[in-house]
Amino acid sequence: MTEEAANPAEEPPVQVSLLTGFLGSGKTTLLNRLVKHPDMLETAVLINEFGEIGLDHQLVERIDDNTVLLNAGCLCCTVQGDLVNALSDLFIKRIKKQVPFFRRVLIETTGLADPAPIIHMMMTAPVISNRYGLDGIITTVDAVNADGQLNRHPESVKQVAVADRIVITKSDLVEPAVLEALIARLDALNPGAPKVLAVMGEISPDRLFDTGLYDPKSKSVDVQRWLRDEAYGTPQEEHAHGHNHDHNHDHEHGHAHDHAHDVNRHDASISAFCVTRDDPIDWEAFVAFIRILIGQHGEKLLRIKGILNIVGRDRPIAVHGVQHMFHDPAELPEWPDDDRRSRIVFITHDLDRSVIEDKLDSLTEQAAALDR
Repeated sequence: MTEEAANPAEEPPVQVSLLTGFLGSGKTTLLNRLVKHPDMLETAVLINEFGEIGLDHQLVERIDDNTVLLNAGCLCCTVQGDLVNALSDLFIKRIKKQVPFFRRVLIETTGLADPAPIIHMMMTAPVISNRYGLDGIITTVDAVNADGQLNRHPESVKQVAVADRIVITKSDLVEPAVLEALIARLDALNPGAPKVLAVMGEISPDRLFDTGLYDPKSKSVDVQRWLRDEAYGTPQEEHAHGHNHDHNHDHEHGHAHDHAHDVNRHDASISAFCVTRDDPIDWEAFVAFIRILIGQHGEKLLRIKGILNIVGRDRPIAVHGVQHMFHDPAELPEWPDDDRRSRIVFITHDLDRSVIEDKLDSLTEQAAALDR
């Protein structure tokens, strides 16, 4: 037992990652491989549907099947409550040394799961948010069946759109051209998430975890990795999807990103873009902007995260939210570089960028007029 483990109150939050992906996309195979990796020794695993997984010395906390099976693709409030209880009990057992010490929790969702309610819970349940921190969302995508699933099932589109890492499975079973077209489509949906390939679940954990604002390895914040705003291009370069594709991924590919119109494609309504502002933003104006945006378009805000230069503050403010919920803002110890612009990444559904920018500009201009 390390000194750090013996004093849990002084530790940073336990990092929580969500493993999601559509039915048959390879989540269980990936989890099978991950839990046997030596880098996963200090990881607790919460599994919605308990499968035939040999865990050896890893810790598994089982949530009963009848509390996690999804109804119409949505996690209900009861299930969220069960997750809160499971995480709370797990942390208490950790303190009492009733379970092996763990630094990370990996939650595997069912194939029809909407990640948003779990993110809501991580943001709003005090017993959880005080002890755990959301690291990121890992989404598996089946290279063989992804195109049809993305066309037919809005859940699969949302799982990809909100991801911090996208794991493409069964890539060895498709032709290179099919894989390239899929990567292009995923890039259009979510340019900020690196795409990594996994064959039979083989992948190193360091390619999937530590995607959040806090970096457990350096015990510091890493804005550039968390935000990845460079993936969304600049306003002059952005096209209809709100971003360009001149950015680094964990794969190499050359492809065109123009897709023929398909009325069955749910991702045609998804936009991903980064709003930047050179001048410092009035905090009260920003709060009003977020409240109005959530009130009018909450369901359409799949994910928001950003770093703000606030009038009167020397340090940046990190913000992030999902749909109707917004996490408490966090003042960071310093700017990551010399760039002092406010940068806010939006992933939206059926919501034009102009609506967001016009409302932000209107409120900040009103605040500036009042100060004059």
